Amino acid sequence: MAEETQKEENIESPAEGGNKEVAVEVPAEEKATEDEAEEKTEIVPEESGIIEAHLKKDLPQIRQGDLVKVYQKIKEKNKERMQVFEGQVLAIKHGQSISGTITVRKVIGGIGVEKIFPIHSPSVEKIEIVKQTKTRRAKLYYLRTAKGRKAKLKTTVRANGESEAAAEE
Repeated sequence: MAEETQKEENIESPAEGGNKEVAVEVPAEEKATEDEAEEKTEIVPEESGIIEAHLKKDLPQIRQGDLVKVYQKIKEKNKERMQVFEGQVLAIKHGQSISGTITVRKVIGGIGVEKIFPIHSPSVEKIEIVKQTKTRRAKLYYLRTAKGRKAKLKTTVRANGESEAAAEE
């Protein structure tokens, strides 16, 4: 506040040599009236309603290490087809929110391919869990360099009964 008053004093005192117009900036908060403030609070619920309308309700409980099939719509000229990308989930970012993504990795011909899928994207038709595994980390980026036995995760059956695979020991 002290800096603002100094600036206003400097602006109000005209320089020697005649009258000049004085420009005093009023903060934007003071300009807004009560009606405008009410309108701003009304806009927020509408935006959240729009976001909730685009969230997918039928998503499975995806976790790191799961082997998933991601069905993606691909549009080529005037045709639309489904492309399946099957791989292991390395990371989940932003949870189940509108900006949530999963990083899926698979190896094709000895070369690792990773894709990042926005889980609520209209181009992602569905996500299907093939196999569930037990992990002790949130991000499985070490699997990029791991080879052989170190790259293998243990299969497990989760408590919620989504997986049909038997536990390996």
